[in-house]
Amino acid sequence: MMFSRFSPRRLTWLVTIVVLLLSLAGWFTRAPAIRYASEPVARGDVQATVVAMATLQPRHSVEVGAQVSGQIMRLLVEPGDHVDKGQLLAEIDASLHEATVEADRAALAGLRAQQAEQQAQLDLARQQHRRQQRLLSAEATREEDVQIAVATLRSAEARLQQLRAQVAEARARLRGNEAQLSYTRLYAPIAGSVLGVDVKQGQTLNATYQTPTVMRIADLSSMTGWTRVSEADIRRLQPGLPLYFTTLGGDARRWHSSVRQVLPAPPVPTGSQGEASSASNETEKVVQYTVLFEVDNADGELMPQMTAQVVFVTATASDVLTAPLDALQGQPGAWQVRVLGADGKAEARTVQVGARDRQVAEITAGLKEGERLITGELTADEGVPRFQW
Repeated sequence: MMFSRFSPRRLTWLVTIVVLLLSLAGWFTRAPAIRYASEPVARGDVQATVVAMATLQPRHSVEVGAQVSGQIMRLLVEPGDHVDKGQLLAEIDASLHEATVEADRAALAGLRAQQAEQQAQLDLARQQHRRQQRLLSAEATREEDVQIAVATLRSAEARLQQLRAQVAEARARLRGNEAQLSYTRLYAPIAGSVLGVDVKQGQTLNATYQTPTVMRIADLSSMTGWTRVSEADIRRLQPGLPLYFTTLGGDARRWHSSVRQVLPAPPVPTGSQGEASSASNETEKVVQYTVLFEVDNADGELMPQMTAQVVFVTATASDVLTAPLDALQGQPGAWQVRVLGADGKAEARTVQVGARDRQVAEITAGLKEGERLITGELTADEGVPRFQW
């Protein structure tokens, strides 16, 4: 026998060494144990939201322009002033327009005098015509005199119609020039605050080709939010959907409102030529749609052109079973999770999901409170090199 040459003591040591070597070989070659990261299924609140940026604008605003040319004689308001509807804002030199109106009134008076005179001539022509008709029936006048009377009557009627048309034309011209005269006094079309004055007293305005802006007025008691929402989220929004927003002023105040309108088309890119607009469309990778909302601003805390971070609340659920989004696999309508069993093994399960936010989702079916959801895997011997004999 081979082992007969070894003493019992040496034989014992040899068997021990062989057993140790076989144990070490098995330890280095065994599959690493899996350790699961898990979180319990618990109750909580879920709020599904869409976040976007908005620009605040006054709901009612107007640019007051000058419709006539001339020098600004008086400016009666300054930026920041509150004005009432119909309040006088500025006056433009009206001397030329006043002279034009006076000339039109004099011309109209002259035409009316001519009309009165021609009316008298028409009355005389009618009398002469009737007299010639009576004489003709009595065969006491000549045919030539009758024809002259008829021609005179028709001429007087035509002349009177012409004067009436001239009077109407002069009256219309007078009304137009009186309107031009009234444009030299600028009144507030709405009540609000003066956002800015674009001219100076003594400046000459030229309104021949375009209407120059004199000042801007806005009613700041109500603001409109113009929000850009990406095409990936726009289908989740609809009129009446609640929202809240904060400004970039650094305070924690929230303003609450609801969606007023979702515009059906994205904004048209600005550009002087169609090719430029087309190129802009191609370079813009994300299509955005405009969503409008209104908010009361009675305290005046909101100002024009402010930037706001808007949160649209698309769905809410309170005191419901929740699961972390990291535990969900699959896609809407076919969500799956892995549950950690009592024996430490993973069990696949199909669940139904309701509202979701950025961190958790509402579980409507498939799980019970207290069950642990697997969110990841780690090896028990992490960091220890694996060897193969």
